[in-house]
Amino acid sequence: MAYQAQLERSGKLAFAGPMSDETGEHMQGMGLIIYRADSLEVARKLAEEDPMHKSGARSFVLRRWMINEGSLNLSVGLSTGMSALS
Repeated sequence: MAYQAQLERSGKLAFAGPMSDETGEHMQGMGLIIYRADSLEVARKLAEEDPMHKSGARSFVLRRWMINEGSLNLSVGLSTGMSALS
C-alpha cells in the first residue's frame, strides 16, 4: 500500500483496488492497477517495482488501455472550497 500511495503522490498511479468475482458480491484476491505511464516499458517497470510483485506474493499481466468513451466531471467551487467528482 505504501508503494501505491507513493505512486499516487507522484502522479504515476491513476486507480487501484480489488476486483469482485462474477456475482459482484465477493472481493477476490485479484486487483486492478491503472498506471499513468508514457510507455508500456515505463508501466512494466512500475509494476515490477511493486513490493508484492517483487516478493512473488502477487503476479501481474500488463496491458495497454485505449480510452475511447466515457466522461469525467470535476466541479470546483472557488469561493466555497467545495469540490465534486462524478
